[in-house]
Amino acid sequence: MFYRIASFIAALVIPGVFAWLVAGERGAIVGVAVGAIGWFLLDLVRGLRVLGWLRYGSPGQMPELRGLWGEFADRARRALRARIQETDDVQQRLQHFLSAIQASPNGVVLLDAEGRIEWCNQTAAEHLGIDVDRDMEQLIGNLMRDPVFTAYYASNDFSHEVVVVARGSTPTRPVKISIHLHPYGHGRKLLLSRDITGVEQAEVMRRDFVANVSHEIRTPLTVLTGFVETLQSIPLDADERSRYLAMMSQQAHRMQTLVNDLLTLSRLEGSPPPGLADWTPAALFAAQCEEEGRALSTVLGKAHQVIAAAPPPVEIAGAPSELQSAMSNLVSNAIRYTPSGGRIEIRWAMHGDGRIEFAVRDSGPGVSDEHLPRLTERFYRVDRSRSRETGGTGLGLAIVKHVVNRHGAELKIESVVGVGSTFSIVLPASRVRPVATSLGSAARPATESQPG
Repeated sequence: MFYRIASFIAALVIPGVFAWLVAGERGAIVGVAVGAIGWFLLDLVRGLRVLGWLRYGSPGQMPELRGLWGEFADRARRALRARIQETDDVQQRLQHFLSAIQASPNGVVLLDAEGRIEWCNQTAAEHLGIDVDRDMEQLIGNLMRDPVFTAYYASNDFSHEVVVVARGSTPTRPVKISIHLHPYGHGRKLLLSRDITGVEQAEVMRRDFVANVSHEIRTPLTVLTGFVETLQSIPLDADERSRYLAMMSQQAHRMQTLVNDLLTLSRLEGSPPPGLADWTPAALFAAQCEEEGRALSTVLGKAHQVIAAAPPPVEIAGAPSELQSAMSNLVSNAIRYTPSGGRIEIRWAMHGDGRIEFAVRDSGPGVSDEHLPRLTERFYRVDRSRSRETGGTGLGLAIVKHVVNRHGAELKIESVVGVGSTFSIVLPASRVRPVATSLGSAARPATESQPG
């Protein structure tokens, strides 16, 4: 301000004094007037430069001025830079926010008061079949024609969510989407979508599991209850009582087997995968599988040909009890489902990449192709009546699948109706190593027997 006043006084005095010396008092008045007009014009030019910079310039192009206009321009430049920095920060936070929403597994759609799409993330586009480039500003009701959503949107009751079928859903691979609308602002709505296909499938599996367990337990319980009531109310001779008690023991054993299998599955699902610390010779697994297979064939009264090949001289890393359980389950299934007089082969093979394969081949009735993908599901049975006869729980292959996955192995199933089936466990090379010494009689060559 001092510079401005000083320059104004100087602009008046200097021309006035000069003109007074030249032309006297009248010249002094003219000189003062000329000085005032010149100062005003110069100040106007300086102001116009600042105005032009404010209108069309950038913070880095501020004119170099002194005095009031210079201070004004400098303050404006600093305020402008602060505003630009603030805008950049807000824009950056907005981009981070949008990036976070884009990365969300849930779909997000912003709707205006008329129901037009203002913005949506890629997840919502996939859930609802929206083209991000084409469908912006389109009415959501025109893009989603599902009657359930149409009724939900028209009701204006958004206290709950609705489930619709996704656009890419097929009968073989159904996809279900949960949609929930949340009003906000002045009539605007936030649409959240969530893929609940897995949740729906898990719920169906849970219901089926509970129903199957209930059914499997209810059947032997009904038999046991009936026998108990018979024994309590009817006098029986020693032979009948012995027969009834044997049937009761059989049903109790069936329930015990079911409970043990359920506990095994629970333990497998809740424990960490086995490491590479415990090494067990393959010959020990082979010997136990052969022994159990022959014993089960004898107990069931089936004259099977059980042929067990000698395993290669290797050790296998993993949980011995789990691996033995998986292998024994495959042998047990082959024994149970192969008719009397059939052939059971237990094989071992080394792959060129270091993997080892344990396989059980039977001459049973076989399984048709449509059942193969579901054989490892809990309680899934191709023929329920045949399963009742064999005494299986429907959990054996589910246990095998869990053990295989926990050891990073592969379960292969091949079957031909009327010819037989082959179930194989292929363990990775990282879990196989050669043994240092011979295992003697445990690694014996293939044998064949006909249990009586």
